[in-house]
Amino acid sequence: MSRKLTRPRDNRMIAGVCAGLARRFGMSAGMMRLLFVLSLLLPGTQVVIYLALWIIMPNEDRYYAGTH
Repeated sequence: MSRKLTRPRDNRMIAGVCAGLARRFGMSAGMMRLLFVLSLLLPGTQVVIYLALWIIMPNEDRYYAGTH
């Protein structure tokens, strides 16, 4: 779990939020996407959180470009 929370350029479906979360927590991107879709069956603010993460999480290339 030492990776920074970024949206990767590869393995994206929509914005890369699920792929970034999966990478951060050591899961497969498919499993994270499945968990997100299943969470949509429950009442809550999942879509709002997804949109907020889309805005807040930096792209992988932008994050790494600033660290060199």
